[in-house]
Amino acid sequence: MFGYISVNRQELKVRELERYRAFYCGLCENLRTKYGLRGQITLTYDMTFLVILLSSLYEPAEKKRHARCLVHPAQKHCMVSTKATSYAADMNILLTYEHLMDDWMDEKSVPSRLGAILLQRKVKKLQSKYQHKAMIFWRELKALHKIEAEKETSLDAASGCFGRLMAELFAYKKDAWEPYLRNLGFYLGKFIYMMDAFDDYEKDEKSGSYNVLRQYENEQERQEKVQEALTMMIAECAQIIEFLPLMQDDGILKNIIYSGVWTRWNQKLQEKKEGERKNG
Repeated sequence: MFGYISVNRQELKVRELERYRAFYCGLCENLRTKYGLRGQITLTYDMTFLVILLSSLYEPAEKKRHARCLVHPAQKHCMVSTKATSYAADMNILLTYEHLMDDWMDEKSVPSRLGAILLQRKVKKLQSKYQHKAMIFWRELKALHKIEAEKETSLDAASGCFGRLMAELFAYKKDAWEPYLRNLGFYLGKFIYMMDAFDDYEKDEKSGSYNVLRQYENEQERQEKVQEALTMMIAECAQIIEFLPLMQDDGILKNIIYSGVWTRWNQKLQEKKEGERKNG
């Protein structure tokens, strides 16, 4: 479900793109160092956004280094990490584990069970360190699966579970910024859920899997309803981004919120047009 909160690379300045890549690579390295290859493969753009957001808001000390890696073996590249990077890496693993276990409990997915077993030793420490967050993640994923099992038609109810999960994820500290970060996470979470439902609609139709958008039989109506909801969610996110005192890397953050989050939406619409031309 993750992967929608990314940059619009074409609209970024060269130095901003290099900076974004440095944060992305820093998170990748942190996951590998703390959790090995199985942790590294959980890397997402969404968590990179969280790292940049928290680093911009709290301005912790940065660690920079140039190194090669398996993905970029030819030459050294910049890696940037902060305390927020370590937090995001922990949350990435904790969320991945909860998702895998939820799939195993509800669908008896053997690959999910095996994946969870591989992460189990590391996750026990994280569950002890982040007891409240682990409980919220588990609770909201269970609530979401209950909604899906009951074939709930309310888009707000279905997306709300993922919104509350993301709100807890974004609540980095107990301070004056916590309510704003929670709201940002909540609306981004709802956006991600709706975008994922729209993105997977055709696949879910073929497999018979639950999709909250199935209530809209007319394709045009479905697209209009989703776009309206997505626009409302991102408008709320934009207000928060504009309010927060984000000086460092604000160009990257605004690129993501105002443009990057729509990248997959625009790709999906383009794919639909191309499909219609071929079939027509």
